[in-house]
Amino acid sequence: MSPQPAEVRPARVTPEETGKVAEGHALATDDTALDDLDGELSGLPAIPPYDEVGAVDARALSKTLFERLATLDEGTPEFSYVRNTLIELNLALVKFAATRFRSRSEPMEDIVQVGTIGLIKAIDRFEPGRGVEFPTFAMPTIIGEIKRFFRDTSWSVRVPRRLQELRLDLAKAGDELAQQLDRAPTVAELAQRLNLSREEVVEGMAASNAYTASSLDAQPEEDDAEGALASRIGYEDHGLEGIEYIESLKPMIAELPERDRRILSLRFVAGMTQSEIGEELGISQMHVSRLLARTLTRLRKGLTVEE
Repeated sequence: MSPQPAEVRPARVTPEETGKVAEGHALATDDTALDDLDGELSGLPAIPPYDEVGAVDARALSKTLFERLATLDEGTPEFSYVRNTLIELNLALVKFAATRFRSRSEPMEDIVQVGTIGLIKAIDRFEPGRGVEFPTFAMPTIIGEIKRFFRDTSWSVRVPRRLQELRLDLAKAGDELAQQLDRAPTVAELAQRLNLSREEVVEGMAASNAYTASSLDAQPEEDDAEGALASRIGYEDHGLEGIEYIESLKPMIAELPERDRRILSLRFVAGMTQSEIGEELGISQMHVSRLLARTLTRLRKGLTVEE
């Protein structure tokens, strides 16, 4: 594109209206105000509507605009005009970066808006003289801003920033060690790699569980035959209700005479009948019944007193 006077100018957008820029809204501009800029902006190429600018043309236009931006004083209308033109001209970078996160639960409009903040930061920091193409420079900043947004807002359970960053360090160190060792690293190996204590590594691993939460009604994977998570939760064990009584009975049983303890064991552990117990001990079934009844009454009273 050969330089020529600007014929089609983009909308002027203030930083406070970044959200509207991200959504592609055009803002009305006063023609007289634009005419006042001709002195400073003369020589810029014509800029067609942004949705009609291809990637190659956007790169060439951005290069020209960055060169002009470097000659303008920050805070002037001319500086704001060129800067806002660069924002809208490069929104395609934001939308491209946002597609990497389309599977997240956040609305795409919010992701694009956050990415636009990263684009603005990249424009403010870019130095054309370094010989780096702007898309190459801007993409890490845009993606980093989006990732920071998810890091700060997407945890199912809110945890301190220290643990959020520790989770990322553990994930990176775990991948590196897994490649070196050809197996999953141990807690000790992770602690040595990151110069942390084992307790800190375990704390970071526990915090990682707060990043995502699954619904109890979530449908299983296609190859999962166990059903939804709700169907795999442990059932109520009614036997647990008797544990307290068993623990309370132990010291009272220990105080019983040897013969009474043996009768209890034969009856409730071995499952023998009173007649079988009588034959085992050489006493009548009636005597076994009286001894067993007396022992059970004693134990029952002991439990009642404790309660």
